[in-house]
Amino acid sequence: MKNLLKEFVEAQDQLSVPVSVHIPASQAWQPPQGEFFKLNFDGASFDNGATSGYGAVIRNRNGEVMAAVSAKGGAMRDSEELEVMACHKALEFAIDAGFMEVILEGDNALVMKTVSQAQPNFSRLGLIYEDIWCLVAGFRSISSSCVRRSANGVAHALAKFARLSDNDIVWMEEDPPPAMDALYLDSSLLI
Repeated sequence: MKNLLKEFVEAQDQLSVPVSVHIPASQAWQPPQGEFFKLNFDGASFDNGATSGYGAVIRNRNGEVMAAVSAKGGAMRDSEELEVMACHKALEFAIDAGFMEVILEGDNALVMKTVSQAQPNFSRLGLIYEDIWCLVAGFRSISSSCVRRSANGVAHALAKFARLSDNDIVWMEEDPPPAMDALYLDSSLLI
């Protein structure tokens, strides 16, 4: 009986086919094509959700910062609420700064999917999504996509920096000092 079991186990090892699925662990920020600007945003939560921060950066096809913002927010219930508020802040910022052709990128798949679908949302965040869709309608051209955190490092650094300030901090056509490391990393990975 032991021999039969041993033979069965060996046969299973020989029959097994190794399966490997390659999902890249990281993704690099890529510049927008043509005359578009890329708008990356992110949110960060502090003090167990008691306060939050938002970061957004607008860059051109050369990877140059056209505008960036770091802003403090209030208490957030969960990551979806945090990211949807960061998205809202980023879109308002882009409109206020005069950028009308953008590619919107965030790293929360649920938020990016909901923003791009623009269908009735009856969740507790539904009215915020509706406001986002109204903002989106004000752009001449806009598309959106979800990226990995590694492709959203500048916005993340700006969101984390918000913890240190009570006021919105805006940079126009200059590299924001709190995100210099992330900007350098992005530029070193450009193809």
